[in-house]
Amino acid sequence: MAAATAAAAMTVLAIVAQDHVALRAAPSASATAHAQLWQGELLEVRGKHFGQLQVYDHRLERAGYVRENEARIIGTTEADAPQLLAVLRFLRDAPGAESLGIAYAAAYLKAAPAAGITAEPFDALGTMAERLARGATLRQGKVETASAHMDVAAQYGIKFVSYDTPGAGGSGAVQLCYDGDAFRHVLAMDGAGGSAKATLEQRARAILALSRQECVDPSLSPHDRKGVDQQRADLLDRIDSASIAQVEEPLRNRLHLRRAGAWAAVAFDKSRFQEAPQPAAQRAFDELAAVDKAELTSEDAADYTEAAIRVGAVRWAAATALAAPARLQVQLQPKEPGQTCVRLIDSWTKNPSTLAERCTYGTVWAASAKSMPDGRALALTVQPMDGWSELWVWHQEPDGWKVDVVVPEANGPGLGYVEWAGWSPSSRRKLLVVREAKSNGHVTRRFEVLRTDTLVAEKSAGDPQQLTAFGLWADVSWRQETVSLR
Repeated sequence: MAAATAAAAMTVLAIVAQDHVALRAAPSASATAHAQLWQGELLEVRGKHFGQLQVYDHRLERAGYVRENEARIIGTTEADAPQLLAVLRFLRDAPGAESLGIAYAAAYLKAAPAAGITAEPFDALGTMAERLARGATLRQGKVETASAHMDVAAQYGIKFVSYDTPGAGGSGAVQLCYDGDAFRHVLAMDGAGGSAKATLEQRARAILALSRQECVDPSLSPHDRKGVDQQRADLLDRIDSASIAQVEEPLRNRLHLRRAGAWAAVAFDKSRFQEAPQPAAQRAFDELAAVDKAELTSEDAADYTEAAIRVGAVRWAAATALAAPARLQVQLQPKEPGQTCVRLIDSWTKNPSTLAERCTYGTVWAASAKSMPDGRALALTVQPMDGWSELWVWHQEPDGWKVDVVVPEANGPGLGYVEWAGWSPSSRRKLLVVREAKSNGHVTRRFEVLRTDTLVAEKSAGDPQQLTAFGLWADVSWRQETVSLR
């Protein structure tokens, strides 16, 4: 046993410092290459020959030679820990060097005494692993490199999960996510006192990483999804109001944005189980309003737009009152489990009868019902899924009542909302709507004037001030409550 321990202590290790390093059969540049190595690969050094390191790759189970300048020999004793930590700090925020940084993080955690390890290496490890997963999801034309770097990271116990997500036009996409183990270590270091206690900023970064909307399994059942969304919201609330005020501005904005999206999801989840969604929806609005837009970074601007769309989709969940009395009204009636049928009635008739009926498994926001003053059309918001709401428009035709669905954008469902913004005078028969959606990373927001009979857009613009109809007929309450005018 003593001999084995001494032999292990004498083992010399090296980390591959760059990509596309050839592992050759002999110490010669012309020798046959056994394999191609990538940055971060861990090698056992067994000798030196003519400027070459004789090494063994335990992951590939291959021996060979690499040039000395293509790998870095590292120490794994307590005396080596400060130097390893210095390199880790340098690589932590170096895009493209994630697998190399993960290798140094692993080396530091092995070398440093357990009592002296703080949250810093776990924070760095998680940050690099998460960035590696994000880059692999985006691919950026470097599929081979991203895949190889993830294989190297797996050598150090880093785990990734993948989800199949629906794409625009029905095309599929793969979402890669880091499983978050290092960040859970950070959150575990929140005990009283001691050098191991995580800082507020480290805890905030960990919470953000563990609450990513895109890393929620899309195949979860509604019941399981409800539990996961509530866990995300509760996790984000682990930083209280007093503490969040002490966080630097960009990080504070990110927390508010993530909370807005999480509570919007909770509001929708609650509506599916006949629980009151108003408190959660109002919380989502409050968190979005707390964002300091003047301090948003260019990277956070896209997240702000996404959070606003998610909040916009559940806007009517925050309403506490039913729709104002009008000639046309809707009545909701449950049918099969999870299904709601919407009956359109004329309340001015002596014995109101059903003019039309349509059923859905989505959430019907009854408070959103908006009747045209002369009773010839009615608009109603229906939300079939988290982050996506549609507008049902009933309109009277010579052959009876018809209902058409106005969607945020044609390639959905995805992320988006469409909402009623006002009616024109009855003689004009126009409907004002706003649509906002995100598809394939591109956001569109259009203010439109539709004909009530065909729902064809007669005019549209990116700014309502460019449309005379919005200046004349836009509803006052819509202007006060919509997130589209943010």
